[in-house]
Amino acid sequence: MVRRIYAVCIVGLFLLNIFVWREVFELAQNQYLKVSVLDVGQGDSIFIKTPAMHQILIDGGPGPKVLGKLQEAMPFWDRSLDMIVLTHPDADHLAGLLYVLEKYQVVYVMWTGVVRDGQLYQRWLEVLAKAERKGTKIIVANPSQQIISDTVLMTTVNPREDVGGQYFKDSSNELGIVSRLDFGKNSFLFTADIGAPTEKALIENGVDLNVDVLKVGHHGSRFSTSEEFLEVVSPELAVISVGKDNTYGHPTAEVLQRLGKFGINALRTDQYGDIEILSDGNTIYIKK
Repeated sequence: MVRRIYAVCIVGLFLLNIFVWREVFELAQNQYLKVSVLDVGQGDSIFIKTPAMHQILIDGGPGPKVLGKLQEAMPFWDRSLDMIVLTHPDADHLAGLLYVLEKYQVVYVMWTGVVRDGQLYQRWLEVLAKAERKGTKIIVANPSQQIISDTVLMTTVNPREDVGGQYFKDSSNELGIVSRLDFGKNSFLFTADIGAPTEKALIENGVDLNVDVLKVGHHGSRFSTSEEFLEVVSPELAVISVGKDNTYGHPTAEVLQRLGKFGINALRTDQYGDIEILSDGNTIYIKK
């Protein structure tokens, strides 16, 4: 069930068993998980705050705008993230993370480890190496990788094999990290920039894709979010991370029509700004 609310105060403690958390101070247990799809322009950035107020950032968007978004989402004194996930090394997902890694202490970075050309990719490797020297642990994504706790499960459902070290001259969209997040009876699917071929492969491989909330693939490109995929995922809510008046025409009319055909409510960052979704494990709330 998806509901709209106007204000929620979130406090709590929570532990993911692959992390060694450093507690700053004790907070009372609370049932809410927060997922914020950040308005970073034409790109992706998703901030997840657990009931313990531990923080995961999936992608960083195309530039430094993500820094301001994190300052709004996190306590003013907090300059630490427990995990960063780079879904794939395209500029509209990667560039903002360079600023984040320079400003924040990060416990874990997960990425695919694919090899690309270009100055931005080389800069990523340099910043990643610097973070590693400061103690950040680097994780290469692999199939069915899980971050587990008593109440939250985050599963890597794509790429379907270890692609670390593989060279890709052009796009690595189809190898982007796709994560499923489960909390109680509620679930989310973050699809990066995958297209219809990978959507089809996930279906054929029997991956459990049925969720409450779908982060629409590739900013609403017509080559993603196929009817077959939507039928299997069957979300109540779809969120589109997209820049206002972007030159790509995202989200495309085709994708909006597909969502409408299945009666899926859609929210767009170019229209709503940051989209904050809360879950108590039973009900999804949209904070406005």
